[in-house]
Amino acid sequence: MLKDQEAACHIYGPVPSRRLGFSLGVDILPYKTCSFDCVYCQLGRTGRKSGRRGRYFSSRDILRQIKGAIDKNPRINHITFSGSGEPTLHTEIGSLIRKIKKMTDIPVVVLTNSSLLTRPPVRRALMAADIVVPSLDAATAASFRRVNRPLPSVRVEDVISALSVFRREFKGRIWLEVMLVKGLNDSPADIKALKKAVARIRPDKVQLNTVVRPPAEKWAQPLSRGALNTIKKELGGRTEVVVDFRRRPGSPASPDIRKAILAMAERRPVTLEDIISSLGKKEMEVRPHLETLLRWQRISAQQHGGTIYYTPPQPSPEKRKSPGQEAGRAGKNP
Repeated sequence: MLKDQEAACHIYGPVPSRRLGFSLGVDILPYKTCSFDCVYCQLGRTGRKSGRRGRYFSSRDILRQIKGAIDKNPRINHITFSGSGEPTLHTEIGSLIRKIKKMTDIPVVVLTNSSLLTRPPVRRALMAADIVVPSLDAATAASFRRVNRPLPSVRVEDVISALSVFRREFKGRIWLEVMLVKGLNDSPADIKALKKAVARIRPDKVQLNTVVRPPAEKWAQPLSRGALNTIKKELGGRTEVVVDFRRRPGSPASPDIRKAILAMAERRPVTLEDIISSLGKKEMEVRPHLETLLRWQRISAQQHGGTIYYTPPQPSPEKRKSPGQEAGRAGKNP
């Protein structure tokens, strides 16, 4: 699996995160290597779902890049495994976490869609992390399949059971993320089932989210702030609505603004505010570089929900690459 992939860039950011401050993203998989094909995914559709674990990239290269980023950015708040797919598909994620913990005191976070937590080796691999953010977007089989479009072998009942076991085993913090899509997983029956699952899992937090960035399916619509607050009350005291990150002063600066913008846009759709917050630059410093990248057709701009997002240029159908061909791209959402 390592052929022609050793030169890949595995880190991005630090980027502003709604939950984690300035987060150094770690991407350890080829593009869109995932067991789900979520309707809301900001990276687009999953061309071919996979539950096969492997050593997709060299751990040595990943650790070297993380060390370099830490040395250049002393104010990183978290190191987050996320990026272009489901990070637990990498067989060496446990070793990577442990070696990062020896390298730095910066907390390590893993974002996961929870599908592989049914496997004991995967749960053990995450034990050294400080925070695990597993997803549970629905607690009923029908809604789970509508929203997440998982591999046929993944059953939501098994995922909930695995999360419950993981809670008993894991000594760190668990922040359960629920991505709500209007009309798909927000019915009273959905929320009732979700509340029951949350009581069983006992996470430290439940974080409600909704569709903000351009989704894989254009018809995937967000819930209103009012609807989210109503669901928050129904789920109880440990529940919070995740809000957009607000700029913090003194953010890490990049010596190469265009390169940093490209790295962010490669991983997820970003706004001008995202870029400004991440780089700690003023708008007048960022705009010329955005205009240059647009003129060079290195990025594209698209409007979604009244907001302009910057993304990689969209290839024409005849030039569109398969997910496997995208594996080596240089640098997504914590």
